[in-house]
Amino acid sequence: MAKKPKKAPAPDGDGDGEEGAAPAAGGGKKKLIIIVAAALLLAGGGGGGFLFMRSRAAHAEKAASEQKMPVAFMDVREMTMNLMPEPGQTQPRFLKLKVALEVRDSKVASEIQPLMPRVEDTFQVFVRDLRVGDFEAAGGTYRLREELLRRVNVAVYPAKVDAVLFKDFVIQ
Repeated sequence: MAKKPKKAPAPDGDGDGEEGAAPAAGGGKKKLIIIVAAALLLAGGGGGGFLFMRSRAAHAEKAASEQKMPVAFMDVREMTMNLMPEPGQTQPRFLKLKVALEVRDSKVASEIQPLMPRVEDTFQVFVRDLRVGDFEAAGGTYRLREELLRRVNVAVYPAKVDAVLFKDFVIQ
């Protein structure tokens, strides 16, 4: 490869050329200092912003955890219910079910307590229409939980149940 020819220094009047090179070198140092200062300023600002946001998020998380209300659990009595027979099945199948209801606080639990016969009736009417095959699929138990939650919330309206929790679930 051929080397590129060096540029001739700009004529400055006395013709020795060294004075023309000095400002170029000094300009390079100034640019380097400005770039380093800008990089440090940017890194410092980014680090400070990160620390500020992290402390703000930690404060918000702490405030949210302090505001959590204690939950209450209500046991529903254990129920044994017969299931619909599969086609060609002669022997009856049963489901033994024991659940707990999760509510926001004990005040809601006291509102729901007088309505427990209605809740149990809702569970029995729904489960008696199910077949064993409804539980064998991957999401069968999950769908049962979601449907029981929907039905119990209809039964206890205007109170609200947050979750239905299985304590015992046996198909015989």
